[in-house]
Amino acid sequence: MIVETPHGPAEVVLDRPDDEPRGLLVLGHGAGGGIEAPDLLAAVAAAPGFVTARVLQPYRVAGRKAPPRAPQLDEAWACVLAELTALFPGVPQVHGGRSSGARVACRGAVVAEPRPVGVLALAFPLLAPARKDGTRPDRSPEIDAVDDAGIPVLAVSGDRDRFGVPPTAAHREVVTVSGDHSLRAQGPVRAAVERWLRLVSTNPCQSTD
Repeated sequence: MIVETPHGPAEVVLDRPDDEPRGLLVLGHGAGGGIEAPDLLAAVAAAPGFVTARVLQPYRVAGRKAPPRAPQLDEAWACVLAELTALFPGVPQVHGGRSSGARVACRGAVVAEPRPVGVLALAFPLLAPARKDGTRPDRSPEIDAVDDAGIPVLAVSGDRDRFGVPPTAAHREVVTVSGDHSLRAQGPVRAAVERWLRLVSTNPCQSTD
């Protein structure tokens, strides 16, 4: 499925259940990666009964590895969400992604209409790569804003992730699995995501603290 955006076409790979879907899981990829990342595939496998939509951002469709600035990513993501909402009206949505895609999902969740019932943050990069002066900008405000909005979050990170692991919060559950930022432990990722998806799809207003 191709979705036109102001920054070029985005590509969306849809997997649909045989029966009426109980939810829509929308997933974005990492900065230089794609939609075949192990943790994204684990999340898809963890969502029986859901429509899953893996979103390839326009810059990756065009063959570029370096992502554009956040506003372009966010605008393309919003276009995809609007298209999916029209295609699956009334279906509860969970937004998510890995690394950069998790950041996009967090920023978008607080302004999305309809608001998602949950946000799945895989390998959320809490700290940016070090600058020349050695400082590492803190990205926690992006994921904290989702908690402040009362939207349940599941953050799954490797216990050796060089970009850090988000802390727990009122509406945020944090699961660490063996591994680094690549988050290749598909079995543990799938188990954590599957349990959490059952929770948020059954009790969409319930906190996961």
